[in-house]
Amino acid sequence: WKNGRNVLCLWAPNADLGRDPRWGRTEECFGEDPFLVGELVAAEVRGIQGDDPQYWRSAAVMKHFLANSNEDGRCFTSSDFDEALFRDYYSYGFWKGVRDGGARSLMCAYNKYNGVPCSVSDFIQEILVDEWGMDGQILNDGGALKQLVTMHHYADDVKQAVKMSVEAGITRILDQVSEEMAQAVAEGLLSEEIIDRNVRFNIRTMLRLGLMDSSERNPYRDMGFSDVAPWETAEHKELARQVTRKSVVLLKNEGELLPLDIKEVRKIAVIGNRAESVLKDWYGALPAYSVSALEGIKAAVEDEDVEVRFQAWDSDGKAQELAAWADVAIVCVGNHPMTSPDWKWEKIQAPWGEGTVAGDGREAVDRRSLELESEDLIKMVWKANPNTIVALISSFPYTIDWTQEHVPSILHVSQCSQELGNALADVIFGDYNPAGRTTQTWVKDILDLPGMLDYDIRNGRTYMYFKGEPLYPFGYGLSYTSFEYSRLKVRCQEDSVRLSFDLSNTGGRDGEDVVQLYVRFPGDDAAMRLRGFERVPVSEGETVRIDLVVPFEDLKLWDTEAGAFGLAGGRYEFLIGASSEDIRLSDSVAL
Repeated sequence: WKNGRNVLCLWAPNADLGRDPRWGRTEECFGEDPFLVGELVAAEVRGIQGDDPQYWRSAAVMKHFLANSNEDGRCFTSSDFDEALFRDYYSYGFWKGVRDGGARSLMCAYNKYNGVPCSVSDFIQEILVDEWGMDGQILNDGGALKQLVTMHHYADDVKQAVKMSVEAGITRILDQVSEEMAQAVAEGLLSEEIIDRNVRFNIRTMLRLGLMDSSERNPYRDMGFSDVAPWETAEHKELARQVTRKSVVLLKNEGELLPLDIKEVRKIAVIGNRAESVLKDWYGALPAYSVSALEGIKAAVEDEDVEVRFQAWDSDGKAQELAAWADVAIVCVGNHPMTSPDWKWEKIQAPWGEGTVAGDGREAVDRRSLELESEDLIKMVWKANPNTIVALISSFPYTIDWTQEHVPSILHVSQCSQELGNALADVIFGDYNPAGRTTQTWVKDILDLPGMLDYDIRNGRTYMYFKGEPLYPFGYGLSYTSFEYSRLKVRCQEDSVRLSFDLSNTGGRDGEDVVQLYVRFPGDDAAMRLRGFERVPVSEGETVRIDLVVPFEDLKLWDTEAGAFGLAGGRYEFLIGASSEDIRLSDSVAL
């Protein structure tokens, strides 16, 4: 914004869970684990709303409550599961956003929950308002009210849909239904008392935003910029570059092909349809500038005696010829976030609800395949030059089994960063040691997944219940250095458990490790549950002492009989590791 606050309510963060990689909006979510999602949702809420005790910078509107992780049929399908999964899994990230982040507003989902459309569910009043204390805007999604009539067949007409929604607790309707609402009041279907109750929720949000006073006490009253946009400054460009570096996940590095030695490599082939541009993700804004992978690689070697050549596809065998010429080939491939064709001579967005590639997805389009359409290009390049690096620039996990088996080095990074190319080059040439981690389980085959509408994750979803062998487990990511874990000490305190251990950098480079704390709960049917993580920098040859504190509140699971969260009697096993399948230390305590 410029010279004022033009954005006051942000429809973010997305607190939905990535329970299935076929979900078309996977790129919008933080991952498959509720604890991880809860921590990141709370952090984003705090970032949006600011830290003033009275006023908000902007209002965070979490979405989409609840269990909205299928796009096909989302306007009439039902997400069905028991109360324990409601509490421990699907609503957990929203609850953390309220409890730890201070969120007071959210948007309800299109789908049903156990047969009842979310925008008219009893959980709005009983859980969100009465139990969690939410007193800000509660929205339905665009078109959701009329879908109660046309898709869910839950209301007879729009007037009844208005009555149901407002009485349930919806305070802001995104459909144009003012005429029908007036008729519902005039005919006695909807009381003014209920409307007054709901309007108060919207007014509270306006008060916190400072819209109903001009007091100088509001630190955000005159927020804006005048001359130079923040994203045009060197400081913000460096921040964007650093964030993108940190997001890069090193999936494989056989024979230590990476990082490339710029003094040894003389000829680099950059190949692939994701090398030339930075693509906008579905709900992201177009960046003010962008650096593509090709541009970043060229910039990294511009002062060296290194030649970089580019070829998008293996047209007439040209990609293979280029790969054979090069010392190393870097293949940049991935999905198109707009599910659009790669037609350079015109910009075409696929129609709503349609996609041009089975493995692509977005809002209103679930993926029909987990295969990477361009994996055959990788095969052809590798055949011509085994020194092949794959840069997977994608919004989703893929079943890249062949690539994992044959290609020596694989990197993953997501879409839309203006500094994508520079950050990727920093990792490729060793100016930055990667430490990113997977936030979902990457399966080897689509057959490893239950049916898309099976919302009972106990039937084989997420690292907690997955029965197969993953391609890449949850929390996985490699480094250019190595780390050792030792000397674990677990201590029970008055209201928490404190874990201390040594983390040693035993390799030849400075680096970061993402230490992860999992817990096996007594009597729990989940393999383990994430309950802590920290990204820790450690210099070459150094050892640091790590302290992780787990409050007792985070060691409670939902007790259906008691109707509350509670500690289970018995021994809790605490597991420290570098991923959900790379546990280095463990100990147990009785609580």
